[in-house]
Amino acid sequence: MRTATGKVSTCRCAALSQPLFWVTAKPCKFVPLTSQTRFTALAAGEVDVLVRNSTWTFTRDTDLALDFPAINYYDGQGFMVPRALGVSSASELDGATVCIQTGTTTELNLADYFRANGLSYEPVPVATNAEGQQQYLAGACDVYTTDISGLAATRATFEAPGDHVILPEVVSKEPLGPAVRHGDNAWGDIVRWTTHALIAAEEYGLTKANVAELAAAPTDNPEVNRLLGTEGELGAMLGLDADWAVKVLSVSGNYGEIFEANIGESTAVGLARGLNAQWTEGGLQYGGPFR
Repeated sequence: MRTATGKVSTCRCAALSQPLFWVTAKPCKFVPLTSQTRFTALAAGEVDVLVRNSTWTFTRDTDLALDFPAINYYDGQGFMVPRALGVSSASELDGATVCIQTGTTTELNLADYFRANGLSYEPVPVATNAEGQQQYLAGACDVYTTDISGLAATRATFEAPGDHVILPEVVSKEPLGPAVRHGDNAWGDIVRWTTHALIAAEEYGLTKANVAELAAAPTDNPEVNRLLGTEGELGAMLGLDADWAVKVLSVSGNYGEIFEANIGESTAVGLARGLNAQWTEGGLQYGGPFR
């Protein structure tokens, strides 16, 4: 956490699944949580940042008094079914049994979608993704629903992933990102600008392989210089060293490198960038101005 001296000591990072798009130098303790315990653990100070797959919503921002410093993945809810079921559209799911994690936006979106489309369903509540996967593969439900990135990651672990289909419908908007406690503004700034640094670095061609070399001397781009700490005092404004972004990028590379290594098209998960492409490539991702 950020201390009274403005430095960062041990960070406790909560993750419901693989903590994608979060990199940190040691020491850092990763704490696994369920969808039911994640927000109470954050509010109680048991963890400092909740990472990866929590959707930024109105009530979580206001009623739960959480802050979402940045969006690191634009997602949406979908449905996965066995190929043998012969279903090609969510409109054909009337009367289906659906495995659904309780205490999530997914649960509410499911009810909204079926109600809006005049369809009925029977929920099969599960507490975790692991339980949902087990129940789905055991035939306890016809359908498994969660964010599409989660469905793709789950399907990649199956013995025969080709036997399962993710239907084309996207039934919600799921802006995912790290969450911190409301009022923890200094720490929130670090989380926010770390995320922006990863995204901006990809735009500027800063990679794990070249960042140390480019940080050795100022470049011709003032924005890059400020990001790398060879110009200006941005690090000090966060209570960090001047080369804080260099240290971040040296761990796992830029946003694109992290995306491709964990869930990209060359991995078993096989996700295309889509909305998470750089803004220069027609996507929604861009880092804020470093000035």
